[in-house]
Amino acid sequence: MRITPLDIQQQQFKGKMLGGLDPHEVDAFLQTVAEEMESLVRENAELKEQCKRATVEMEQMAQQEKNLRETMLAAQKITEEMKANAQKEAALLVSEAEVKGEKIVADAERRLAQLNDQVQEIRRQRLQFESSFKSLLDTHYKMLALDEE
Repeated sequence: MRITPLDIQQQQFKGKMLGGLDPHEVDAFLQTVAEEMESLVRENAELKEQCKRATVEMEQMAQQEKNLRETMLAAQKITEEMKANAQKEAALLVSEAEVKGEKIVADAERRLAQLNDQVQEIRRQRLQFESSFKSLLDTHYKMLALDEE
């Protein structure tokens, strides 16, 4: 059974005829005890309320910590994915650049072969022209030599 400050204030004692308790002293003492007990009950209620608030605050902080951890893990995962995607993209760009470079080299080699063929054709045509021109000059020389005779 719990005793409240009101129980203490309302407590009555039976007095003895001879050498009994002084009712005024008992009442004064009970009043003092009731006031002290009331103060302790209020303090206890305040402490319980502070404890509740601290518990709620601690739970909120634990939830915030959990959320922060989840956010950090998500950010780390996203960062790793972005890094992997960037590496894939870089590898793709390098591959494309190598293919373009090989095409440019192949085109340059093909153009070089065409130019070499053209140079050979021009040399052949020059030799043919020189030969035809010499032949023409020889023919004209012979004709001039015959006319002089």
